[in-house]
Amino acid sequence: MVFRNIATTAAILVGLALTGAVAGPQWDPVPVTDHLVPASADTAVRGATGEVDAVGAFEVSETPVTIPLDGTEVGGLLRRPLGDDGRVLADRPGVVYVHGAGTGKSSEAFTESATALASAGVVTLVPDKRLDTYTTRDRDYVAMAADYEHSVDFLRGTTGVDAEQVGVYGESEGTWIVPVMQAKDPAIAFTILVSAPVVPPRQQAAFAVDNYLRNTGVPDQVFRAIPRAVGMQLPGGGFEYVDFDVRPWLERQTAPVLVVYGTADPSMPIEQGARQVIADTAVSGADAPVTVRYYAGANHGINVPRDGGLHLHEDFGRDVATWVQGLPGTADASPRIAGDTPNQLYLASAVPQPQWWGNGDIVLGGVVAGAGLVVLGPLVWAVHTGVRRTVRRRSPAPAPRLAAGLGPALAGLGVGSLATMVALVAYLLAVARLALDYQSDDLVVQGGWVGVRLLGVATAVAGALVVRRVADARAARRTAAAGRTDVEAQPDDVPDAAGTRIDAEAGVVVRGWPAHVTLWSVLAGSVSLLFTLAYWGVYQLGI
Repeated sequence: MVFRNIATTAAILVGLALTGAVAGPQWDPVPVTDHLVPASADTAVRGATGEVDAVGAFEVSETPVTIPLDGTEVGGLLRRPLGDDGRVLADRPGVVYVHGAGTGKSSEAFTESATALASAGVVTLVPDKRLDTYTTRDRDYVAMAADYEHSVDFLRGTTGVDAEQVGVYGESEGTWIVPVMQAKDPAIAFTILVSAPVVPPRQQAAFAVDNYLRNTGVPDQVFRAIPRAVGMQLPGGGFEYVDFDVRPWLERQTAPVLVVYGTADPSMPIEQGARQVIADTAVSGADAPVTVRYYAGANHGINVPRDGGLHLHEDFGRDVATWVQGLPGTADASPRIAGDTPNQLYLASAVPQPQWWGNGDIVLGGVVAGAGLVVLGPLVWAVHTGVRRTVRRRSPAPAPRLAAGLGPALAGLGVGSLATMVALVAYLLAVARLALDYQSDDLVVQGGWVGVRLLGVATAVAGALVVRRVADARAARRTAAAGRTDVEAQPDDVPDAAGTRIDAEAGVVVRGWPAHVTLWSVLAGSVSLLFTLAYWGVYQLGI
């Protein structure tokens, strides 16, 4: 009996492992073998045309402004350098800031950067992000570029600004928008791309998740979930922007480009991105020289730990201010690539697309339906039992019944599949929290995964017991049927001619419609959950 249970459990585990292996894509990122080496560790920008003012050279005035858009308006914060007489300086270059995904309010975003540039003599405008057309599910980078173009026009008409020397500064998600702006408005004098993904959002997301998980130290089996989560069509539709390709817009650039990365930023392909910008901007043959700078220890926002908090890298404001004021001489000054040595481990590349579970609605529906079915069967049985007791009369129909030992095994299967699914979701959320905080906890990361998989194995054992109980009941039915072949039909528990007792209940797997509903709903729901768990890697056996 024990051997049969072990063999059945092993068969179920192998079947689930095979299902998980063939149901979706694997994750096998390509390592970076040709690393980018900066020509100098010094990030200072040289080759300036004319005089360049240093950060802190001027007092800065901050003025709230209102920027009209098509059909609406947004606020903004204008920062201008002041002369010794307190008047706004004349004929200064200007920079419009374009938000990343994590910023939106002009009063809170780019504060140190915009102030530093303004104190060096560059007029800066940080507009509020337009949010009525921007959601997690839907956003249009080309339309967003058109909105930010109004800020460019606004700055060009601002007192003290040289309209021919207005450029655009984009960070993170904003670097998908800035090249669109410059391609549509070649009069934009320069662009600054800070922490630029360059690759489409879906590829960048997979790259970032991979790096975060590696930094957190998760087991290798967890990485299989990356293409299955990032590559699927997300539940509810939308998210078309995740496949936006900025490279055709980069190929149309005509203005100088400054590319900036922090070498402590795990979310961006910092070597690949710089190489791609250099290659793409050279396609058209237009004058779009690229300067690249890497800042040691800087994160996604080019911030470093200092004075008890995170602050802009001390050389960043100086270098950007010099590059902007020194154009056109700084655009192609040597060295083109300088700063800290980056170390990108893997390439950001196309994310394999799931097949069977490629539609997020199906994945979510399978989990919800599976959980619902597991709960439905026992609930129907409980309600039926309560009704029988309430009417206070004996029903002419026999009470619902499952074969001996089948009830506990079925309960173990249903509860186990639900518990394993809940444990998997809790584990992934805990790992995500650690990863985003740049932390690692072996008890959570390693121990949690072992716990999830042990729950999965226990559920498979319960499934094997269900199979064995059903098989045993059917075997008993065949034995009972064989014992009746030479005996006339007898009432229950009446001895036959040989003195044995014939049990009419022998071999009954399930009796009564509530028992049928319970058996099949729990089985169907558990199978749905187990297949989903297998898809997400819980039952990997090195297959």
